Amino acid sequence: MKYTAGQLADVLRGTVEGDSNAVVTSFAKIEHGKPGQLCFYANPKYEEYVYSSKASILLVNNDFVPKQPVTPTMIRVENAYTAVAELLKFVSDQHRKYRRHRGCFCSVSLSAKLGRKVFVGNCTHIEAKCRIGDCSRIGDNVFIGRGSVIGHHCIIYPGVCIYPGSIIGDNVILHANVVIGSDGFGNAPQPDGTWKKIEHLGNVIIGNDVEIGACTTVDKAEMESTIIGNGVKIDNLCQIAHNVEIGDNTVMAAQCGIAGSAKIGRNCILAGQVGIVGHLTIADNTTIGAQSGVTKSIPKPGQIVMGSPAFEINQFKRSFIKFRQSGKE
Repeated sequence: MKYTAGQLADVLRGTVEGDSNAVVTSFAKIEHGKPGQLCFYANPKYEEYVYSSKASILLVNNDFVPKQPVTPTMIRVENAYTAVAELLKFVSDQHRKYRRHRGCFCSVSLSAKLGRKVFVGNCTHIEAKCRIGDCSRIGDNVFIGRGSVIGHHCIIYPGVCIYPGSIIGDNVILHANVVIGSDGFGNAPQPDGTWKKIEHLGNVIIGNDVEIGACTTVDKAEMESTIIGNGVKIDNLCQIAHNVEIGDNTVMAAQCGIAGSAKIGRNCILAGQVGIVGHLTIADNTTIGAQSGVTKSIPKPGQIVMGSPAFEINQFKRSFIKFRQSGKE
């Protein structure tokens, strides 16, 4: 990559303060910035590095007022953190070339329909009646089961397993070893103490602009569908059980586990290692703190909860103070 401050300002709808011909060829954290690199400043605790940075270009918010002279050329934007995300995507798109490709030892059923410029990696198997949209990239050693649908501009990384009948929207990213549509953990207890497997005849439906991290599993429904809404972002090593529904734009950090038939609202935030009991409903805009265990529904939107069992954050803090005090007695 090689861009001038003026070019980047046009891309980010920002304004240049300094040399519009300043050139960058790479990115760096603000504390590591060197000539020829672009950094960004969004968190006030890093302000000291603004004045010592050797970077060529620095992204800052429009309302930033320097307290000392700033050496790098600044590009002022509405939100520096968001601008960096846009910039990284812009650079990535410039380097991405869409082309038709069929890898060595791949197997594509004659009844599968692949769109324009679909890339299929080595040793990948695509079963009958699958449909894959334009400009999607299917990595090595991927399995796509019979009748599955994958949208346009998707990225399926190596080792992903997509069970038959799964439906995946546009601009979806599935990282390495993701499993979509495996059977849920459904077993019926028998009078003799054994367990009888419950067959799962449903599927998984994933919306547009979803990203699912490495080694995460999304189980198919017993009946109907497990549903992942538009814009959902799921980290590595998460478990989404059968018949779960996750609302649009909800984010979930690593090692979360959602039990069967739970319904998570829109715009929720689940921090790392959150566990949610089955058949619960979590309201929109709920934030759940790390390592929390949710054992009952959260009906009120916009709450922050924490603890195991989880409850309202201010109550949790007061309870924790009492707990610490009791330990000193």
